[in-house]
Amino acid sequence: MSTIAGSIPFDNARDAAAYEATMSNASDMAFDVSVVVPTYRRPDMLERCLRAIIAQDYDKARYEIIVCDDGPDEATRSRVASLAREFEQGPRIRYVPVTATQGPAGARNAGWRASNAASIAFTDDDTIPDPHWLAAGVAALHAGTGADAVSGRIVVPLGPRPTDYEQDAAGLSHTEFATANTFVTRSALKRVGGFDARFTSAWREDSDLQFKLMRSGAHIVRSDDAIVLHPVRPARWGVSLSQQKKSQFDALLYKKHRELFKTRIRSTPPLLYYAILAVVVIALLAFANGNATLGLLGIEIWLCLSAWFCFKRLRSTALTRSHILEMAWTSLWIPFLSIYWRLYGAVKFRVLFI
Repeated sequence: MSTIAGSIPFDNARDAAAYEATMSNASDMAFDVSVVVPTYRRPDMLERCLRAIIAQDYDKARYEIIVCDDGPDEATRSRVASLAREFEQGPRIRYVPVTATQGPAGARNAGWRASNAASIAFTDDDTIPDPHWLAAGVAALHAGTGADAVSGRIVVPLGPRPTDYEQDAAGLSHTEFATANTFVTRSALKRVGGFDARFTSAWREDSDLQFKLMRSGAHIVRSDDAIVLHPVRPARWGVSLSQQKKSQFDALLYKKHRELFKTRIRSTPPLLYYAILAVVVIALLAFANGNATLGLLGIEIWLCLSAWFCFKRLRSTALTRSHILEMAWTSLWIPFLSIYWRLYGAVKFRVLFI
């Protein structure tokens, strides 16, 4: 029977009774795998994901779903409770409100630590797991190869001319190890301490876990049969500006795993960004010293470099009027924001990172 658990108030006696039943029987339940799903105030997407997990071609008594609410908020709790009532013969569903940390890394920690299963499957609330996803991932983890972790396949559907944001999101389909589709043994997670909750955004926390597993001697395998669909969710106009804030976590990953960062991430200093910053600084100094000619030349170079940057972003992306305007506008400011957040991360995490 599907039930919901969590240290929160319940709306009705049925939810409360389900909670008590779950808590009294939890120690007697033995699951093959716990599916951990972090979420943050996206109940519609979460429901879509949970329905796909409930529909897995896997014995419903052999796995559970742990929803880690990074809000937490009533809309999400109610949606999870509703699904638990709807699928009474489905897998056990647990709701875990997360308040000690912020971000998906901390939420995933709360999830796997609440589980007693020997294997943990991680996916995100905006994915749609294939019906065979869980069976394929668990099989790969216990195929006799001594695997400690499995990296599954992520499919990101795109049109022929995606937006810049969509193209960037599609990078998930090429990553070595992404927690939108990962299976890890509980023992391996305990050995490396799980996720680093300092990664408070959905950026580089999965690479950090991968690198920690690698450095601990863990064996990571690939399963192309364990598939999740990852539709690109809608984004507001100019979203690439706010995304630059994630650059600070590159500094943390670099500090923790310098050599692996250089070989696996292959991230080099953004020379174009620094060139743009340099010419703008020179232009401003020129204007301040009354040299309008040099100042105007610097502004012209800035605009030319920004136009080149915009052209590169548009070369394989959508050519609608709105998208072209968005690329033109954000290309002017991304270099400055990116450098700011890279240096912010370097200072915050006390590492030389430019």
